[in-house]
Amino acid sequence: MVELLFLIAFAIVLFFSGISMIGMVLAVAAGFVVMAIAGMIGVMFKMLPWLILIAVVIWFYRERNAEKRHREKYFR
Repeated sequence: MVELLFLIAFAIVLFFSGISMIGMVLAVAAGFVVMAIAGMIGVMFKMLPWLILIAVVIWFYRERNAEKRHREKYFR
């Protein structure tokens, strides 16, 4: 899917700029931007389950410590 986005962006830039040295530089820059953004989005979705797991573990840890402090404070 990412390769398809790259090819579409490359073709659009070449279509609008023509095939010249400036056109090739613009095409490479546009391709780089599209691939960088698509790569970042891909990494975000790949890391999302781990980030959710870390957030849940921290939440459980804080709740457990809060309950422990509450018992120590009121049930001595």
